[in-house]
Amino acid sequence: MLVLENTALVIVDVQDKLFHVMHEKGALLENLQKMIKGAQILGIPILLTEQNPEKLGATMPEVARLLPRIQPIRKLSFSCSGNEHFMQELKTLKRKQILIAGIETHVCVYQTFIDLASLGYEVQVIADAVSSRTAENKEIGLERIKNGRTSLTSTEIALFELLKVAEGREFKEILKIVK
Repeated sequence: MLVLENTALVIVDVQDKLFHVMHEKGALLENLQKMIKGAQILGIPILLTEQNPEKLGATMPEVARLLPRIQPIRKLSFSCSGNEHFMQELKTLKRKQILIAGIETHVCVYQTFIDLASLGYEVQVIADAVSSRTAENKEIGLERIKNGRTSLTSTEIALFELLKVAEGREFKEILKIVK
Protein backbone atom coordinates (compact mmCIF):
# COMPACT_ATOMS: atom_id res chain seq x y z
CA MET A 1 0.00 0.00 0.00
CA LEU A 2 1.16 3.48 -0.80
CA VAL A 3 1.77 5.74 2.18
CA LEU A 4 1.27 9.45 1.59
CA GLU A 5 4.34 10.54 3.57
CA ASN A 6 6.56 8.02 1.79
CA THR A 7 5.49 8.55 -1.84
CA ALA A 8 6.93 10.66 -4.66
CA LEU A 9 5.76 11.03 -8.26
CA VAL A 10 8.22 10.92 -11.16
CA ILE A 11 7.03 12.28 -14.52
CA VAL A 12 9.34 10.92 -17.21
CA ASP A 13 10.05 12.78 -20.45
CA VAL A 14 6.61 14.11 -21.44
CA GLN A 15 8.10 16.30 -24.13
CA ASP A 16 6.35 18.03 -26.96
CA LYS A 17 8.02 16.35 -29.96
CA LEU A 18 7.83 12.89 -28.43
CA PHE A 19 4.33 13.19 -26.98
CA HIS A 20 2.63 13.85 -30.31
CA VAL A 21 3.60 10.41 -31.67
CA MET A 22 2.39 8.45 -28.60
CA HIS A 23 -0.27 5.75 -28.79
CA GLU A 24 -3.57 6.99 -27.29
CA LYS A 25 -2.05 10.35 -26.42
CA GLY A 26 -5.40 11.89 -25.42
CA ALA A 27 -5.97 9.38 -22.62
CA LEU A 28 -2.31 9.65 -21.64
CA LEU A 29 -2.53 13.42 -21.24
CA GLU A 30 -5.80 13.21 -19.32
CA ASN A 31 -4.37 10.72 -16.81
CA LEU A 32 -1.08 12.61 -16.46
CA GLN A 33 -3.01 15.76 -15.64
CA LYS A 34 -5.20 13.93 -13.10
CA MET A 35 -2.17 12.37 -11.44
CA ILE A 36 -0.26 15.66 -11.25
CA LYS A 37 -3.25 17.56 -9.86
CA GLY A 38 -3.94 14.78 -7.37
CA ALA A 39 -0.32 14.70 -6.23
CA GLN A 40 -0.43 18.45 -5.72
CA ILE A 41 -3.61 18.24 -3.64
CA LEU A 42 -2.05 15.53 -1.51
CA GLY A 43 1.29 17.32 -1.16
CA ILE A 44 3.27 14.57 -2.88
CA PRO A 45 6.61 15.78 -4.25
CA ILE A 46 7.03 15.59 -8.02
CA LEU A 47 10.20 15.15 -10.05
CA LEU A 48 10.09 15.93 -13.77
CA THR A 49 12.63 14.78 -16.35
CA GLU A 50 13.39 15.64 -19.96
CA GLN A 51 15.27 13.30 -22.28
CA ASN A 52 17.75 15.16 -24.48
CA PRO A 53 15.62 18.34 -24.63
CA GLU A 54 17.81 19.89 -27.31
CA LYS A 55 16.52 17.23 -29.72
CA LEU A 56 13.11 16.31 -28.24
CA GLY A 57 12.01 19.72 -27.01
CA ALA A 58 10.76 20.87 -23.64
CA THR A 59 8.01 19.37 -21.51
CA MET A 60 4.73 19.79 -23.34
CA PRO A 61 2.88 22.98 -22.33
CA GLU A 62 -0.21 21.17 -21.00
CA VAL A 63 1.99 19.44 -18.42
CA ALA A 64 4.49 22.26 -17.82
CA ARG A 65 1.66 24.66 -16.94
CA LEU A 66 0.67 22.37 -14.07
CA LEU A 67 4.24 22.37 -12.73
CA PRO A 68 5.36 26.02 -12.90
CA ARG A 69 7.75 25.76 -9.94
CA ILE A 70 9.37 22.50 -10.96
CA GLN A 71 12.58 22.68 -12.94
CA PRO A 72 12.88 19.68 -15.31
CA ILE A 73 15.93 17.50 -14.81
CA ARG A 74 17.69 17.18 -18.16
CA LYS A 75 19.11 13.76 -18.92
CA LEU A 76 20.73 11.73 -21.66
CA SER A 77 20.52 8.34 -19.93
CA PHE A 78 17.32 6.45 -20.62
CA SER A 79 16.97 5.58 -16.94
CA CYS A 80 16.38 8.54 -14.67
CA SER A 81 18.70 6.88 -12.17
CA GLY A 82 21.55 7.26 -14.64
CA ASN A 83 21.44 10.99 -13.98
CA GLU A 84 23.31 12.15 -10.87
CA HIS A 85 21.14 15.25 -10.40
CA PHE A 86 17.97 13.16 -10.49
CA MET A 87 19.34 10.74 -7.91
CA GLN A 88 20.39 13.60 -5.61
CA GLU A 89 16.91 15.13 -5.86
CA LEU A 90 15.25 11.77 -5.21
CA LYS A 91 17.44 11.08 -2.16
CA THR A 92 16.68 14.56 -0.81
CA LEU A 93 12.95 13.72 -0.82
CA LYS A 94 13.53 10.78 1.56
CA ARG A 95 10.66 8.85 -0.06
CA LYS A 96 10.91 5.12 -0.76
CA GLN A 97 7.66 4.63 -2.70
CA ILE A 98 7.88 5.94 -6.24
CA LEU A 99 5.04 6.33 -8.71
CA ILE A 100 6.20 6.62 -12.32
CA ALA A 101 4.27 8.14 -15.22
CA GLY A 102 5.42 9.32 -18.63
CA ILE A 103 6.99 8.09 -21.84
CA GLU A 104 8.13 5.84 -23.35
CA THR A 105 6.93 2.78 -21.43
CA HIS A 106 9.38 0.33 -22.98
CA VAL A 107 12.45 2.58 -22.76
CA CYS A 108 12.82 5.33 -20.14
CA VAL A 109 9.93 4.26 -17.90
CA TYR A 110 10.99 0.61 -17.94
CA GLN A 111 14.69 1.30 -17.36
CA THR A 112 13.92 3.78 -14.56
CA PHE A 113 11.66 1.21 -12.90
CA ILE A 114 14.32 -1.53 -13.10
CA ASP A 115 17.07 0.67 -11.72
CA LEU A 116 15.05 2.22 -8.88
CA ALA A 117 13.69 -1.18 -7.84
CA SER A 118 17.23 -2.59 -7.78
CA LEU A 119 18.21 0.30 -5.48
CA GLY A 120 15.52 -0.72 -2.98
CA TYR A 121 12.72 1.64 -3.93
CA GLU A 122 9.15 0.35 -4.02
CA VAL A 123 8.16 1.38 -7.52
CA GLN A 124 4.71 1.40 -9.09
CA VAL A 125 4.17 2.29 -12.73
CA ILE A 126 0.90 4.06 -13.45
CA ALA A 127 -0.24 1.95 -16.40
CA ASP A 128 -2.84 4.42 -17.69
CA ALA A 129 -0.39 7.34 -17.44
CA VAL A 130 2.40 5.84 -19.56
CA SER A 131 2.63 5.19 -23.28
CA SER A 132 4.87 4.36 -26.21
CA ARG A 133 4.71 5.12 -29.91
CA THR A 134 3.00 1.79 -30.52
CA ALA A 135 0.50 -0.22 -28.48
CA GLU A 136 2.78 -3.25 -28.80
CA ASN A 137 5.76 -1.49 -27.25
CA LYS A 138 3.60 -0.17 -24.41
CA GLU A 139 2.26 -3.66 -23.69
CA ILE A 140 5.69 -5.28 -23.89
CA GLY A 141 7.08 -2.59 -21.59
CA LEU A 142 4.28 -3.16 -19.07
CA GLU A 143 4.76 -6.91 -19.26
CA ARG A 144 8.48 -6.58 -18.56
CA ILE A 145 7.70 -4.26 -15.66
CA LYS A 146 5.25 -6.82 -14.22
CA ASN A 147 7.91 -9.52 -14.55
CA GLY A 148 10.37 -7.28 -12.70
CA ARG A 149 8.63 -7.78 -9.35
CA THR A 150 6.58 -4.63 -9.17
CA SER A 151 2.95 -3.88 -9.33
CA LEU A 152 1.22 -1.81 -11.89
CA THR A 153 -1.32 0.71 -10.74
CA SER A 154 -3.68 3.21 -12.31
CA THR A 155 -4.27 6.89 -11.73
CA GLU A 156 -7.42 6.33 -9.67
CA ILE A 157 -6.04 3.38 -7.71
CA ALA A 158 -2.98 5.41 -6.70
CA LEU A 159 -4.95 8.52 -5.73
CA PHE A 160 -7.55 6.66 -3.66
CA GLU A 161 -4.90 4.44 -2.08
CA LEU A 162 -3.07 7.56 -0.96
CA LEU A 163 -6.27 9.17 0.32
CA LYS A 164 -7.21 6.17 2.48
CA VAL A 165 -10.62 7.70 3.47
CA ALA A 166 -13.68 9.06 1.68
CA GLU A 167 -13.82 12.30 3.64
CA GLY A 168 -12.18 15.69 3.96
CA ARG A 169 -11.08 18.48 1.66
CA GLU A 170 -8.54 16.35 -0.25
CA PHE A 171 -11.13 13.65 -0.96
CA LYS A 172 -13.58 16.23 -2.37
CA GLU A 173 -10.87 17.78 -4.54
CA ILE A 174 -9.69 14.40 -5.85
CA LEU A 175 -13.29 13.49 -6.73
CA LYS A 176 -13.52 16.60 -8.90
CA ILE A 177 -10.40 15.53 -10.76
CA VAL A 178 -11.34 11.91 -11.44
CA LYS A 179 -15.02 12.44 -12.32
